[in-house]
Amino acid sequence: MTAGELHFNAFVWPNGYHESAWRVVEDDVRGVLGLPYYADIARTAERGLMDTVFLADNIAIAEYRTTYLPQTQFDPISVLSALAGVTSYIGLIGTGSTTYNKPWELARRWATLDHLSGGRAGWNIVTTVTPLAAANYGEAAHPDHADRYARAHEFVDVVTRAWDSWEDDAVVGDRERGVWAERGKLHAPRFHGEFYDVEGILPFPRSPQGWPVLVQAGQSPAGIGLAARYAELVFSGPPSLEAAVAFRTDLHTQAAAAGRDPAHVLVLPALMITLGGTEAEAQAKAQRLEDLASPDFRWQNILYTAGLDPDGFDPDAPLPAELWTGRAAPSSRAEQLYAASRARPQATLRDITEGLKSGAGQYHFVGTPDQLADHILTWQDAGAVDGFTIMGSTLPYELTAFVDHVIPLLQRKGRFRTEYTGPTLRDHLGLPHPASGPRK
Repeated sequence: MTAGELHFNAFVWPNGYHESAWRVVEDDVRGVLGLPYYADIARTAERGLMDTVFLADNIAIAEYRTTYLPQTQFDPISVLSALAGVTSYIGLIGTGSTTYNKPWELARRWATLDHLSGGRAGWNIVTTVTPLAAANYGEAAHPDHADRYARAHEFVDVVTRAWDSWEDDAVVGDRERGVWAERGKLHAPRFHGEFYDVEGILPFPRSPQGWPVLVQAGQSPAGIGLAARYAELVFSGPPSLEAAVAFRTDLHTQAAAAGRDPAHVLVLPALMITLGGTEAEAQAKAQRLEDLASPDFRWQNILYTAGLDPDGFDPDAPLPAELWTGRAAPSSRAEQLYAASRARPQATLRDITEGLKSGAGQYHFVGTPDQLADHILTWQDAGAVDGFTIMGSTLPYELTAFVDHVIPLLQRKGRFRTEYTGPTLRDHLGLPHPASGPRK
């Protein structure tokens, strides 16, 4: 196969993606609470001509996490809007839940970011399974897995209809006629579905990209189905080359079946990185992070990311059988936990979670810049990826090493851009501008 141009997201997390990052960096522990931290990362990624900075989000935080990790779950749109003012080209992706937002309101916020950034916004579409979120939003419980994804499909449909409520050329600014915008080029959604009712147009014209780029990360069958229908960039985390090839092939097959061009569905899986001048140096850095990791955090975080409240479990007892027998898992991460319990029903929770991953970065690359460049090209040439979401184990340090030492290697091989090709995120990713006009 002929490899296309690589693409890279820079994943932003306080001090780095590894849970021990804040314990090894020498920065002020409160520095991650200020704009300079985010601005430094965004400027570094832009200096490396990377496609985006990527902000995850948690709309509820369990108290146990405050012991082990810096907590900086600011509103992504607020942070990205600030970054739009200190950068010029880098894409700005933020996470927004379809479970605990309203579609018209979310459409307005992301389209605002797209205008203020000159066309650099992206929306990471997620459903929410975090236990505390329902209570924070006045709900007794989450919708179940199938219901969450049914709502998500309708939610995204409504959002894109709101983004299409103005045609691209609706604004004419005709002073002679006294017409600022042609009303005939407005198309109110007037949507009445199973879950949502939305009537009116957005209170400003269509944004520079038409739609912010649609991003999705689910790995369950329902998540892959949502991605195949809507996503233009997929942030996935298959644990092996073979699994990544199968994931991308399945995703592209489903996208084609939905009438979409698979070339417009880019796969950039999570890749945590730790780099060194030698392999031994990189291994020593990674080992220091692991040596500082808390086993108590690990089992609690597995439960939390699976949609369970860790305060209700004994780590030195098996996971209660009623959770994993005769019932569907609420998420793909919960299914991993349940499968481990089914395989070892007498094992303690602490034991069965020891080999599981609790975050999106299921693959931790440790090595030299040359080795990482080879790894990236091997995966791309195998048809597994279109690039990677780079998750520095420490930030901004590993991202800086990636920009200064890995990207030049890829550029010399003709596999990565040497300048931005246009001002918008769609330009960076080679994605089309969605057509405007009335929706059926």
